[in-house]
Amino acid sequence: MSPSNSISAPVDLLGPSFWARPPAERALTFQRMRALPHPEHHHLPAAGFMPAVDYHAVVTHADIAEVSRRPYDFSSAGATSILDLPGEFNEYYGSMINMDNPEHARLRRIVARAFGRGMVPEFEAVATATARRIVDELLERGGGEFVRPVAAEMPIAVLSTMMGLPSDDYEFLFQRSNTVVGGLDPDYVPPAQAGTAVLQASRELGDYIGRLSEERKARPRDDLITKLAHAQVEGEALTRQELVAFFILLVVAGMETTRNAISHALLLLTRHPDQKQLLLADLPGRLGGAVEEVLRVATPINWMRRVATRDCELNGTRYRAGDKLFLFYWSGNHDETVFAEPDRFDISRDPNPHLTFGSIGPHFCLGAHLARMEITALFRELLTRVPGIHAVGEPRRLESSFIEGIKHLECAF
Repeated sequence: MSPSNSISAPVDLLGPSFWARPPAERALTFQRMRALPHPEHHHLPAAGFMPAVDYHAVVTHADIAEVSRRPYDFSSAGATSILDLPGEFNEYYGSMINMDNPEHARLRRIVARAFGRGMVPEFEAVATATARRIVDELLERGGGEFVRPVAAEMPIAVLSTMMGLPSDDYEFLFQRSNTVVGGLDPDYVPPAQAGTAVLQASRELGDYIGRLSEERKARPRDDLITKLAHAQVEGEALTRQELVAFFILLVVAGMETTRNAISHALLLLTRHPDQKQLLLADLPGRLGGAVEEVLRVATPINWMRRVATRDCELNGTRYRAGDKLFLFYWSGNHDETVFAEPDRFDISRDPNPHLTFGSIGPHFCLGAHLARMEITALFRELLTRVPGIHAVGEPRRLESSFIEGIKHLECAF
């Protein structure tokens, strides 16, 4: 990189402190970076248990989309981690999101039969019933905490019902997922125990799904665990490690991201009453657009990592084999060359080609339609029966660079 494309005091885009800054400050940082002729090169010195990290910050919508379209030039191995994970973590995080083809394609074919679009009617029925129960319980409580009983309950209950998991286990899933995504948040994990606690939570999730899978092999039921335990494509079934890694991916990607999108939705509609009134004026006609705009503005997953597999060129920038690239989806979703007034929350925005589920390519989110369905079902029920619901006070945000999380949020109506 040329000297003009580097910074003397690099911003630690991979540290929780940057993501804890006010959104306007964050937006200005990325706006400056998007204006540069090439992706900015970062060198972060070693600190504590973290070794030095060199990477390229990919921040424009066009560059993120192009990387996503070229999996043979940019590998997804280690996509969800800043560093290459130690071997003991691979049992739990070696899922298809961290794989390239042909392994990725094989696993995606197997699990797509259980979570693909053919399952939409069944998921939709469960989502509608779950949303109704959650709002019933919210009305009984009269407001209060929103994250655990509403935002988190929706994806946990929907996925657990479809998988055949008992409701007594919901809190176990909630607590373990908090540890996995909140490994750098002292509210969830003491700083000195981060690696140990995350590994232990992952092991407990792995043992849990492994036990249930063996039970379903012996005594099949009409649920998704049974389908995954018995699924075969071209004579191949999921190994125990593959099933464990996929289940942990579901807990994090399928539950955590939807939970945080729901929390952000309440916050955004509260802070933008004009948009809420616009939505209430035509809930059936505008809810779909509102969900897409929440997903764009909130961007529950801030980044993914890619590694150049060979020397190559991308939109005028040369990369060498082994270069690490971080795709900052939050920045791409605020790119002013794609979104007019990108920092404005506008439920009527159309088109809205956000990158929240990735871009065109093999790693576009397999569960995108399910996440949209869950958010839509819950807010259809909420705003029909409790149109006055609003956030109270300020949210407590997760200390993380990877997840745009909300730990606590009060609501009233």
